[in-house]
Amino acid sequence: MAVALVITVAVLASLAFIGWLIYRAVRVRQVKAHTVAYGLAVISGILTFAFFLNMDIPQLLKILVSILLGVALISLAAFMQRRRPTTKPG
Repeated sequence: MAVALVITVAVLASLAFIGWLIYRAVRVRQVKAHTVAYGLAVISGILTFAFFLNMDIPQLLKILVSILLGVALISLAAFMQRRRPTTKPG
C-alpha cells in the first residue's frame, strides 16, 4: 500500500511539474535551467525511493540505501556545478 502511494505521489508530482513548466513558459516566458533540474531531481528522488521500497529486503535497509544514494547524487551534482572553468573568458 505504501509503495502504491509513493508511486502515485511521484506520478502526480511529475504531472504537476510538467503543468507548471507549461504555465510558466506561456505566462512568464522564462524558465531557468536550474528550476527544471531541481524539479527533475525531486521527481527522480521520489521514483528512486519507490524503486527501493519494491525490493525484497528489510524496510530499514531500503530507506538507508535510498537516502545514501540521494546524498551521493546531490553531492556529485554540487561538485559538478561548482567546478570552475580552466580558462577565463577574456
